[in-house]
Amino acid sequence: MLYNNSVIQWLLEEGWTYEDKTLFTQKLAEAFLNAGISLARLRLSIRLLHPQAMGYGYTWDDQSEEVEYFEAGHELRDSDMYRQSPFAAIFEENAGAIRRVLHDPNCLMDYPILQDLRDEKMTDYVALPLIFSDGRRSAITLATRCERGFTTKQLTDIYDALPALSRIVENHALKHTAEVLLKTYLGQETGRHVLSGKVKRGDGQRIRSVIWFSDMRQSTTLAETMDSDLFLEMLNNYFDCTADAVLEHGGEVLRYIGDAVLAIFPLGPDDGCQVSQNAAVNAANAAKTALKRIAAMNRRQIKKGHPEVACGIGLHVGEVMYGNIGTVKRLEFSVIGSSANEASRLEDMTKTLQVPVVVSEKFKDLHGGSWKPLGLHALKGFQHKRQLFTLLPPD
Repeated sequence: MLYNNSVIQWLLEEGWTYEDKTLFTQKLAEAFLNAGISLARLRLSIRLLHPQAMGYGYTWDDQSEEVEYFEAGHELRDSDMYRQSPFAAIFEENAGAIRRVLHDPNCLMDYPILQDLRDEKMTDYVALPLIFSDGRRSAITLATRCERGFTTKQLTDIYDALPALSRIVENHALKHTAEVLLKTYLGQETGRHVLSGKVKRGDGQRIRSVIWFSDMRQSTTLAETMDSDLFLEMLNNYFDCTADAVLEHGGEVLRYIGDAVLAIFPLGPDDGCQVSQNAAVNAANAAKTALKRIAAMNRRQIKKGHPEVACGIGLHVGEVMYGNIGTVKRLEFSVIGSSANEASRLEDMTKTLQVPVVVSEKFKDLHGGSWKPLGLHALKGFQHKRQLFTLLPPD
């Protein structure tokens, strides 16, 4: 089907095929230019369902002819910069088209961005909503330096292209949201597995990794004796200390089991390779970081008159089954196997031996550093006793 509007034609024939959103923005600007619309600046602003970000977007300008990516955190919503912008009018007040003819001396300059654009010799500016199928809104803004601004026909062509553009941008936003949410709720690597199509029960693989298991001490007592909101705040602060330490040192958090954290640091093809040694070093450093942060958290807890927290961390090395388990109606990616169970039992021993970290001999050997021996101990559910180790006292 042929359209009189070449921008629509491009969107339906070619534009929808671009998965790279930076490239899509570049090509979209070129499509407008090829249609005779003399753009100087184009911006796509896309709203998201995201734990940390309110949205993201791309800006193209005719000076650099490059596309710049930006991300807006939720805090932006409370800023004057946002509240005094056309985006706030479109997103919060459901405004329709906003046009300001900047070459007109009597132009209403009701948004601070307009003076910036005028200073850059822009003559016309338009902001338009991109309305998604569920009613949520994103936006596109366009500006020109043409002496007389946008013509009526150019504005009509831009407006007529919005439905097709909205569908493509909505598809981009949905994919971005799915990727972010899967990686946030499942973990970076697990989210990637699910997005790649490993969604059936039983999908998975055997991997060798460092297994981390940590647990907060006396959480049941704390939950019973503390205000529920205060306990939830404390629990999230505790996860900032432990789970964030894992992520920052290259680990993958697989599950939160109440107040426990199950994580892995995947190994390389053999124990002697650098990847495997790095995994053990990273896990040990994550444990040290977590303990330092818990100590700092407890200083804040004491100042507030709130109870202190403590945790135990077990570290082991072994082969686990990393895959999709559960019922056909409720699945999750996790690790199973005796090595994962052993990491949990090592964490149990932190209570018995009254140390914050207990590691297996396999972990100690892979790490290659100095560790304090704790002796030979039986682990619940395992037939043979194990040599256990802990961190050396700080210098």
